[in-house]
Amino acid sequence: MRANRWFTPWLLVLPALVWLVAFSLWPSINTVRLSFTNASPLGGVSQWVGFRNFETLLADPQVWQALLNSVIYMAICLPLLTVLPLLIAVLVQQKLPGIAFFRTAYYTPVIASAVVVGLIWTWILDDRGVINEMVKALGGAGIPFLTDRWLLLVSAISLTVWKGLGYYMIIFLAALGNVGKDLHEAAALDGAGAVRRFWSVTMPGVRGTMTLVGILVCVSALRVFSELYILTNGTGGPGGQDNSLVILIQQYARGFTGNLGYASALSLLLFVVTLIPMLALARMNSKADK
Repeated sequence: MRANRWFTPWLLVLPALVWLVAFSLWPSINTVRLSFTNASPLGGVSQWVGFRNFETLLADPQVWQALLNSVIYMAICLPLLTVLPLLIAVLVQQKLPGIAFFRTAYYTPVIASAVVVGLIWTWILDDRGVINEMVKALGGAGIPFLTDRWLLLVSAISLTVWKGLGYYMIIFLAALGNVGKDLHEAAALDGAGAVRRFWSVTMPGVRGTMTLVGILVCVSALRVFSELYILTNGTGGPGGQDNSLVILIQQYARGFTGNLGYASALSLLLFVVTLIPMLALARMNSKADK
């Protein structure tokens, strides 16, 4: 009987395997295939163009501009969304009256819809928004949050950081629960203050979690779409100078005349760019463990 039931484990994982192949593995393979063609959204006969899409990509100034924006986005978000959530987690971990309220307050932006949050921030930062109306009422000329190339990027980064703080705070809270209290007590007995205990006990205890959060932040920042798309109303900012790689992919692929082949080549570029910081952080963590 047991020999005839060798397939039972495969039956149990079959639904997950079908889902993985249909919605992850096959789309990935198909993206690689499409990147070497001139396929369009309407289908039809697509022609094999070899490396032409990649040659065009390397010579496209829009791609390099979008890549620069994505790298800047990641470089700023990485330290902010790695350090700030850890500090907040240390604070809200304390057993103080009413601390549950602050935990909820920090986490609320996470469960809010990205579209709704983006529209609210647009309403606040617009030329006729809340902040600019207050500035003008005080005699100022207004601040071009959504029309200046760099201020727009900073505004989108601020939105990402504000919305992501609570999510990464929860991850750090779980990690802090595994840091032994006896280590803190021993350090305190040796005369270590709060700051010293944070650097010598807390930081080493959550180093692996910091690496994980760093990887998640890098991937999320390089794949940013909603924040920039909503704040720029889908235009990518003045002259498209604030496009991210994902927005650029969407612009090339959308519509009946979209170029799926070129968009697929951009997707492969995004994959490679995303892979680099992931491998770098994992390598740094493995060296630190040694």
